[in-house]
Amino acid sequence: MNFHLLEQYLDSLNEEYGIPGLDLIVTKDHETVYRHSAGHSDPEGKRPVGPKDFYLLYSCTKLITMTAMMQLIEQGKASLYDPVSRFLPEWEYMTVMNADYRSKPWDFSPTLREPAHYAKNRVRIIDCMSMMAGLTYDMNSEGIRELLKEKPEATTREVVAAIARMPLLFEPGTHWRYSLGHDVIAAVIEVISGERFSDYLQKHLFDPLGITDLTCHPTDEQWSRMSAAYEFQPDTKQMKLIEHPHNRYMLTPNYESGGACLAGTADSYMTVVEALANGGEGRNGARILKPKTVMMFTHSVVTGEVLSEFRTVRFLEYSYGLGVRVKTTDGLGWSPVGEFGWDGAAGGYAVVDPFNRVGLFYVQHIHNFGEGYNVIHPRVRDLVYKGLAR
Repeated sequence: MNFHLLEQYLDSLNEEYGIPGLDLIVTKDHETVYRHSAGHSDPEGKRPVGPKDFYLLYSCTKLITMTAMMQLIEQGKASLYDPVSRFLPEWEYMTVMNADYRSKPWDFSPTLREPAHYAKNRVRIIDCMSMMAGLTYDMNSEGIRELLKEKPEATTREVVAAIARMPLLFEPGTHWRYSLGHDVIAAVIEVISGERFSDYLQKHLFDPLGITDLTCHPTDEQWSRMSAAYEFQPDTKQMKLIEHPHNRYMLTPNYESGGACLAGTADSYMTVVEALANGGEGRNGARILKPKTVMMFTHSVVTGEVLSEFRTVRFLEYSYGLGVRVKTTDGLGWSPVGEFGWDGAAGGYAVVDPFNRVGLFYVQHIHNFGEGYNVIHPRVRDLVYKGLAR
């Protein structure tokens, strides 16, 4: 193994893009084979990036939520094909808007008065996991606004019930749209387990793996270690400091977004990635999933014409599976077909390769930075695999 080219690339990102700080961990067979940090985690440039730095992980949460859901499916407490209404009764009678959602802007969200009809298909667990439920990613929908006006500290279950009031964009299972499906899954996990979502994660994932710095509710001490967050300004190509970073997806103190609630250190998040890359077994010997269950993540759900709705410039070699991207095209990129993972709004990026028992987690703390997803993430992935092959 030789990661010289990878290290050169990581060290060039500050000069090329102005990235203030970054961290990368690569593991293989329960061994950390490469770790490199660059830059600083404070805006003054006095604190070098280090292992205790905290990050808002946003959609990197989705991989953790899917792991938790697959635990319950593995135990026979739910099925991929169960209707959501088996656990959340308010999802029994859903409506679908009459208009073709493809004629609307990409960020369109229907209102409660949108002309709609009763859905022919039920919303299933697999639809929520695969972003094919017909939901939007509107955290400010009428249903949610009305709920929060009445209950400013609404729970996960209450917010997810409010989401169910809104018309769907399309018949469940017929199209792909990035949406709040993982938040619905968090509510399903609560009902099946009888535990608050964050408590379930702590008890069944984090505690067994020995993780102490991964949470939906950072303490004051953990907030004191939060890495400086920035927003990329396209006009000036500058990184603007976010004075008071917060997780905008945490709608209330009691709402725990299955799609975006987590914050933590790179090491803590990587502990889960490493376990998945090694067939569901952590470095400490704790098992969070069976190997055959982990392999379920390596298959696509989205196929055919719907695949084009998922693929963008940065996803040409991927499809979408059980709540994660999954590589389906050989020859584009150095990772194998079946590699899976996801990323986050501030630039976190996870790769899980259970075939070669390789995992990687790259983290920066920059919003609105398309180059991070389109260029940096795939470049880091490919240089990791080149380094492993040398």
